[in-house]
Amino acid sequence: MKKIFAYCLFSIVSMAFSRPISAQTSVFDTRLLHNYWPAHWITCPAVPASAYGVFHFRKSFTLDSVPAHVYIHVTADNRYHLFVNGQDIGRGPARGDTYNWNVETYDIAPYLHLGKNVVAAQVWNMGEYAPMAQISARTGFLLQADLPRWDMLNTNESWKVLHDTAYAPCALETAARLHTYFVTGPGDAVHAAAYPWGWEQLDYDDQGWQQAVNIPAAAVPAGVGSDNVWTLVPSPIPQMEYRLQRLKSIREVSATDPHFRLRDTFIVENHPLVIPPHQHIKIVLDQGEETVAYPVLVVSGGNEARIAITYAEAAVDSNGQKGNRNVIQGKLIRGLYDEFYPDGGMNRRFSPLWIRAYRYVQIDVETSNQPLTIEDFYGIYTGYPFHRIARFASNDSTLQTIWHVGWHTARLCAGETYFDCPYYEQLQYEGDTRIQALISLYNTGDDRLMRKAIHDFYDSRTPNGLTQGRFPSHRLQIIPPYSLFWISMLHDYWMLRPDTDFVKSYLMGIKPILDWYEVHVDPVYQMLGPMDWWSFVDWAKTFPGGTPAGATDGHSAILTCQLIYTLHQAADLMQAFGHTEQAAHYSQLAFRLSQGVFTHCFDVQRMEMANTPEKTQFSQHASILAVLADVIPAQWQQRVMQRVLPDTSLDQVTFYFRFYLTQALVKAGLGDVYVSQLTPWLDMLKMGLTTFAETPEPTRSDCHAWSASPVYDFLATICGIRPAAPGFSRIKISPHLGSLTHVVATMPHPLGLIQVEFTQDKHHALTGQITLPEGTTGELEWHGAQLALHSGIQTITLP
Repeated sequence: MKKIFAYCLFSIVSMAFSRPISAQTSVFDTRLLHNYWPAHWITCPAVPASAYGVFHFRKSFTLDSVPAHVYIHVTADNRYHLFVNGQDIGRGPARGDTYNWNVETYDIAPYLHLGKNVVAAQVWNMGEYAPMAQISARTGFLLQADLPRWDMLNTNESWKVLHDTAYAPCALETAARLHTYFVTGPGDAVHAAAYPWGWEQLDYDDQGWQQAVNIPAAAVPAGVGSDNVWTLVPSPIPQMEYRLQRLKSIREVSATDPHFRLRDTFIVENHPLVIPPHQHIKIVLDQGEETVAYPVLVVSGGNEARIAITYAEAAVDSNGQKGNRNVIQGKLIRGLYDEFYPDGGMNRRFSPLWIRAYRYVQIDVETSNQPLTIEDFYGIYTGYPFHRIARFASNDSTLQTIWHVGWHTARLCAGETYFDCPYYEQLQYEGDTRIQALISLYNTGDDRLMRKAIHDFYDSRTPNGLTQGRFPSHRLQIIPPYSLFWISMLHDYWMLRPDTDFVKSYLMGIKPILDWYEVHVDPVYQMLGPMDWWSFVDWAKTFPGGTPAGATDGHSAILTCQLIYTLHQAADLMQAFGHTEQAAHYSQLAFRLSQGVFTHCFDVQRMEMANTPEKTQFSQHASILAVLADVIPAQWQQRVMQRVLPDTSLDQVTFYFRFYLTQALVKAGLGDVYVSQLTPWLDMLKMGLTTFAETPEPTRSDCHAWSASPVYDFLATICGIRPAAPGFSRIKISPHLGSLTHVVATMPHPLGLIQVEFTQDKHHALTGQITLPEGTTGELEWHGAQLALHSGIQTITLP
């Protein structure tokens, strides 16, 4: 968000068409729940504990019968890639922190056979080059059998290990080359001559490997231990999705030999490309749309050649500007890159240790004395395994493209955590995540990544009571408005999921945040005074560093209104869970602050909220939040939003804050203008973007999930489907069709599917059909008229 695999390497090809095995829902055997685990954390001897390094671990064992199930629990620091008898089993662990170190569970029985077997893992630590989102204690690997009969598999000094010196970090200058904040980790430089090809296979000879050494750190689950390095918890999310993804086209080719020709079929399977000796070839490939994937390169021959693979969201001109994303002529491909140095062997497969985001890939090849054959190049798409249930269609075909691209954007920004963006940061921020979680729930009904995010932020809390602005992260960043959005996210979950036990377990995180804010209230103005840390609101051009006027010197209407908005949500939660005194306190504080900010900052003549009491600067943001927080009287809210929407003299919202603009329009009774507000998304499509960008042009990130909000609003605003009671137990449907005449949609609900079909005639009469899940009720609202809804199918007609 902020500006600030031959195998393993090489084995990812085995995942090309389907995942060979999925991690099970992680549940530990009772003996592992409250006790020290029999397995040991292990590492490679005589290597620095926290330095960069790549390692291979192996354990051979013999079976005289094949069991029906063998469950194992696996984790590592930083990461692992697990194999059984050469078969790809899984990757992990899901990102977390040392207090919540995730453990994946696998049933490996389908990959075992009579006689000798081998479990193998590649483990790596990026050390000082690690992504910002990677928290680490030291290099380590852990495998624990679920049941005692399989404890022979447990990691201990019976395992063998090899320090793989074929790897080195590269592309360390990426942030400097791109002149921006870039923290997703280094590229991989791999020298094939030093790589232990086939190390994960059953017949590999590991006689020369060292014995692993135990780490002086107990393997302990949450609630156990007195000297913990990692506290182990079952991973709350499934394994990522993996599927083959072919490049769409070859866009540019250049070579030192003017007679060199490249067949168009190069990117098609089984159409190898031979590059003669002493050549320098540059090939630019186009995926056709941005993706997140493990790229896979397969080569033969080419001893002492160098291959560089550069990944970019877009090509840039000499000034670093992107322009139309479909145009690359006269432009450059700049960005993160990997390097592979062939050893002359056949069918050598290279794939980076971590994911790459790209639309364009540039392959630079310099051959030496031997010809090089590129046997294949493709990607393995990966991401959180969301299954989209929601459907939307209307008489306006342009909306369908937004619907598709918005979901594609959201998917590229969801992995083991939500990402703000897949290329530059891969960090989970509350401000972004709140919108992403709503998109996920409305489109899939899968709440696991949202639950993990709520928990991640809860565990990020600092001594002052605030959550960190992004987490997991190995550097501290505090964004106080984002702590408020964590409360909003908990409120969203409460309204949309019938899971009161989950919500209840996080209520204690609310009070410290609001206590911190209450200390910052100026009792004279009854507004927030000078604020500590980074009060990011939006990348509005007039907000330095995203921070509005009044943030550092006090009396920001925007920040005060967001606090009031959150106090109302906190009061709702506290009241619902029996904390009536706390609820009353938050309601009273919200009332006092509302009076203060309205008195000092609302301009009655302009019918707009100023950013500060001086009333020298006005923004859309201030009025939007004042409407959402009911600071502005209900009878004035529509008039205010009618003034705010066209007033270009105001600080304008960017794509991110348009989410809140839409909510304010709906609250003020102006939801019908939403469809007419989609021009910024249509403009991005005209610019050749295949995902939605971070900000209006010029933008850093071409893929930013906070800009995918239409994928939520097509259902929540156009179709008007929103919860009318906690747990989505009652459903309110208030369509805002605007200029649309026909809409059909489906979305998931905890009890089934909500389906709507609406037709609006020229007199704005509404007809159609609504289906609610069994066990639910609701109401339909249309231009002031209301109609009770019951479960099942019902035909509706409203004037």
